[in-house]
Amino acid sequence: MEKLFLVSFARDTRHVYRKIAELEALGIPYRVVCGERLEHPNVMYRPPNGKYDAINFVADFIPETACIVIMNDVDTKIHNLHLALQCLNDERVALVFGTEMVKEGPQNLFFRMLNPIRKRIPIAGSGELLLVRRSVLDRILPLKRCKAEDTYILFKVLEQGHKIAFCEECYAETERTKTPEKEEEYKRRTVAGIYQALSYTSPPPLIRVFYALLPFSSPLLLFLGKRGYFWMKGILFGFLDYLRGDRSGTWQSI
Repeated sequence: MEKLFLVSFARDTRHVYRKIAELEALGIPYRVVCGERLEHPNVMYRPPNGKYDAINFVADFIPETACIVIMNDVDTKIHNLHLALQCLNDERVALVFGTEMVKEGPQNLFFRMLNPIRKRIPIAGSGELLLVRRSVLDRILPLKRCKAEDTYILFKVLEQGHKIAFCEECYAETERTKTPEKEEEYKRRTVAGIYQALSYTSPPPLIRVFYALLPFSSPLLLFLGKRGYFWMKGILFGFLDYLRGDRSGTWQSI
């Protein structure tokens, strides 16, 4: 397998030492970009200004020898990374993303609905665990301001005509929102970011059709009860934020 390098992203120091222990056990060279100062040779300080900014910042510190760049959030635990790496044995594959594994909260159901769609149409990436060939990433950087930088990278790879792979068996275990009400804010941020990503890229037509129809089809989520109601609200407010001109790379409650 080609040489790997992993970059992990942290808003604060809370999970950093746990992630360092995990990565050193995996034996993968790495850097952690952290929004708080922490004295460690592999941890780099960058004031929080959106994950897109952290990716642009750390790109200059990725070794020239690295052929595959792995992006991973610090508050996750990686499972079955070898399965995602196997996808890259196909030289036509430029990007692989795993899924998020959430044991508790509304997103457990959300990913059970989303993943069957992503197997057929890559409508959204996963910033929790994303692998991309260095040669392709170099042609994408620097990223523009975007709250959905993972999907932005995915769409740019597709725009350039490369093959991608969704490896559901490789997953990043994490925690997400615990209540439907918090889901509204989360969906608002991610949906606004995905429409930002669409404005910067030209993914395949089927993806663009999906998002053109999403605001009108979102009321179907009401059949899922309270969770669906707040998912619908988050989708609609995120779309409206984009229409109102939100092009920021970070989330601020409105």
